[in-house]
Amino acid sequence: MPNATAVINLDIEGPKINRHIYGHFAEHLGRCIYDGFWVGEDSPIPNEGGIRLDIVQALRALNIPNLRWPGGCFADEYHWKDGIGPREQRPRMVNTHWGNVEENNHFGTHEFMALCELLGAEPYISGNVGSGTVQEMSEWVEYLTRDGDSPMVGLRKANGRDEPWRVKFWGIGNETWGCGGNMRAEYFADLARQYSTYCRDHGDNKLYRIASGANADDYKWTETLMQQISCFGCEATPRNFFQGLSVHYYTMAGPWDAKGSATVFEADDYYRTMLSARKIDRILTGHSTVMDIYDPGRSVGLVLDEWGTWWDVEPGTNPGFLYQQNTLRDALVAGTHFDIFHKHAARLSMANIAQTVNVLQAMVLTDGDALVLTPTYHVFEMNKGHQDATSLPVHLRTENARRRVGDTELDTLSASASVKDGTVLVSLSNLDAEEPAEVTLDLRGGTVGEPTARLLTANRLQAHNTPEAPEAVHPRAFDDLKVTDRGLTLTLPPHSFLTVQAPLA
Repeated sequence: MPNATAVINLDIEGPKINRHIYGHFAEHLGRCIYDGFWVGEDSPIPNEGGIRLDIVQALRALNIPNLRWPGGCFADEYHWKDGIGPREQRPRMVNTHWGNVEENNHFGTHEFMALCELLGAEPYISGNVGSGTVQEMSEWVEYLTRDGDSPMVGLRKANGRDEPWRVKFWGIGNETWGCGGNMRAEYFADLARQYSTYCRDHGDNKLYRIASGANADDYKWTETLMQQISCFGCEATPRNFFQGLSVHYYTMAGPWDAKGSATVFEADDYYRTMLSARKIDRILTGHSTVMDIYDPGRSVGLVLDEWGTWWDVEPGTNPGFLYQQNTLRDALVAGTHFDIFHKHAARLSMANIAQTVNVLQAMVLTDGDALVLTPTYHVFEMNKGHQDATSLPVHLRTENARRRVGDTELDTLSASASVKDGTVLVSLSNLDAEEPAEVTLDLRGGTVGEPTARLLTANRLQAHNTPEAPEAVHPRAFDDLKVTDRGLTLTLPPHSFLTVQAPLA
């Protein structure tokens, strides 16, 4: 049986874990917005102003910090003025990226802001650089955030909102290297400077501008933007045209054109998935290293605003709707991602899982009036105590806790820890599909009181929740903890995610 010791220094504080790394993403894609968040005011499903309330309730339990909208690829063909005013008068469009279906624009700016208010989440709006204009995005910022009197303020008031909203997070384009315009990094760098200039701070609403960044490990893209946009090292006074730089990375078991099923997979597929998930550590390290050269003070945040698993769609569903089931395998991908995110807390300022409802690695799945919480949802809920907590260094020493995957070794144990309001939270994942692991939590520099623990696992990696079996994968109390002079010992079951909480004594 593999065994490991996790040395946790309770008296050595690391960087703060920004709550926004637990962010979410909602695109006009498939059934994420329509038949997801939005059911319309005439729906028999309980709603407030058309917004589905059981989804709101579920997400509020996660302390959802932010929600990214309207895309994704959709953002760069979305013109925001089509989504304001009386719904029956809003022009229609075709969603060319996702299913080639008609978009009626019934869910627009005011509906999104109402959703964020119900969720208690900060809005993160992705602006249209691909097919839009500088004026269009500048006016959207003005419409939402300016007080007093101006053409856009007048338009907002005519549409029923007198007071401005606070909207801090703004994306300057999305995947401009691909669906957002197929641009070169050098070309987009100039556009980002231009758009950022005209996305202005109105009153005390200070913008956090997030420039469209790299695909996976394209470090050259990051270097080009850090050189040309932020102007670090140039002769003129340095100016941060943006405050964040994004990167996108998806976890798959195979190549893009053969991603595999979400629920039908073998052990080899599972281990390849975990190896792919672990790659995010190297990717974040690479981008952070480049950014450190031009921004040693870390004034620009790294924003992983699309991440998660991507499988083939469920049989019989629209290929453009990206609807996939969500198994224990997906939950373990999320658990190990968060451990890595906590490790990069000094640079990583935000992350957004793709996507929140009915698309890709979703938190919730809906079927008519039925709502299912996915295994991934439970990882977010079990981990919410890490939000805005102080990270604690974790030194993981393992013996035989690894698997050979092709020509690569996969470490099968993952851990992170934090402290907030006098409570220590430790997260542990055992990625081994078959073997349990003996784990010692060697707590140094302090003592803790009575610990409690929760475990997320199932009898099969392929286990998932459905309306008929909503708790096939569900957290339960874990009592197999032994208190020792050094801290705690436990046996971590195979393919499991565990959290341990204890008050500082």
